[in-house]
Amino acid sequence: MVLVCGASAMTGPFAATLYKSVGPDGRVHYSDRPPADGRIEKTLQFENLPSSALPAATATYVEQLRNANPSPAASATNASVVLYAAPWCGYCKQAKAYLASKGIKYREFDVDTRTGMAAFAQTGSGKGIPLLLVDDQRVQGFSRVAYDALFGHRR
Repeated sequence: MVLVCGASAMTGPFAATLYKSVGPDGRVHYSDRPPADGRIEKTLQFENLPSSALPAATATYVEQLRNANPSPAASATNASVVLYAAPWCGYCKQAKAYLASKGIKYREFDVDTRTGMAAFAQTGSGKGIPLLLVDDQRVQGFSRVAYDALFGHRR
């Protein structure tokens, strides 16, 4: 446990993923990037990135939707990159600006709409946005470091 905490401190406070790998010499390595040889022993997900809390009315409605349909869907769409956001959310604006700067196409759900709230509820996620789903990976909140780790430093 101490190693994991120490390794997460080295990767910065907003790392979305921490990779544990074993090198050819048998030593354990922790990094926010996948190992070059592709031998990942374990991947740890972090969802404590800066995010905006949903308004109380929206959070209540999302919870009602979850209770009505308790089995969360893996994704609300077939698109490989999905962003759940709201126009008033500063972190959402940063996430959208990041995706645009990298030329990454994505499907967006506005959680202020009934359709967006229903889709967000199906993800089974927490109460903060933005929420980015990329295939089977999820990032709750926004940080450039986390998004870079997820998208492989695309330029």
